[in-house]
Amino acid sequence: MTAATTAATQLHAGAAAVFDATVRQVRDDQWALPTPCAEWDVRALVNHLVGEARWTAPLLAGQTIAQVGDRFDGDLLGSDPRGAWAAAHDEAVDAADRAKSEERIVHLSFGDTPAEEYLHQLTADYLVHSWDLAVAIGAPDRLDPDLVEAVAGWFDAWAASYRDTGAVAEPIAVAAGDDPQLRLLAEFGRDQQRCVTFAAIARFAAAFDRHDVDAVMAAMTDDCVFESTAPPDGARYVGQAAVRAAWTEFFEAAPSAVFETEELIACGDRAVAGWRYRWPEGHVRGIDVYQVRDGLVAEKRSYVKG
Repeated sequence: MTAATTAATQLHAGAAAVFDATVRQVRDDQWALPTPCAEWDVRALVNHLVGEARWTAPLLAGQTIAQVGDRFDGDLLGSDPRGAWAAAHDEAVDAADRAKSEERIVHLSFGDTPAEEYLHQLTADYLVHSWDLAVAIGAPDRLDPDLVEAVAGWFDAWAASYRDTGAVAEPIAVAAGDDPQLRLLAEFGRDQQRCVTFAAIARFAAAFDRHDVDAVMAAMTDDCVFESTAPPDGARYVGQAAVRAAWTEFFEAAPSAVFETEELIACGDRAVAGWRYRWPEGHVRGIDVYQVRDGLVAEKRSYVKG
């Protein structure tokens, strides 16, 4: 057993535990929410990590990519996403713990790799995707600072090769004095504030589409502001009680109406959403101008064409 492999095993277990704790917070109505990984919603992101976890045991046991084959392709979550993750998590952590007792080589697609290095890769994947998942579902998104430091130190030597293969997006420019988590996320191509803003609006929009007033208000700040499109200058509602009353009246008056987001552009804590509001007899198009604070919609100002 080497000290380096033991340390890598402990980091792997710690990062997997962070992701595990976040998966447990996913509500049944959140699996289709978008994540900072543009190609994945929440379900697809968790499925990806289940796949990573399921690969861990056979690879650490010395199997090759060809020997594992396609057994972990496709949907691994079935009807019980949390259960699928829990089983995969336990199997992966147990396999890594067994592997620390000897020097092992893992046969990865890009070549033979020491188990210690493979575990560092998994640690980074779990940690960064824990943040992605937390942001998507509105859970606390501060990461363990020791894990952030460890992943940042490891990634520094590997960033160029990861970007050359397209495995990691180009870094986001941040100030040298910014906090370690923000810098790490930027290295992995995450614009922290933009991602938080985008996710907050996505949660608000999903609740709005369900006409779920409680969930809509849970997605807004206590001092929230809504400005409607009522002519000539719109009606203004301030605070939870007033905004709740406005949404309640709207949903009751138009139970079959649907908003379709056509475009969403986020920058910092601001965003503009272009939409089409559709009802059985027709439609109208417009935009919303949002401000997000602490992962919640603080202001929504609506404008309509015509």
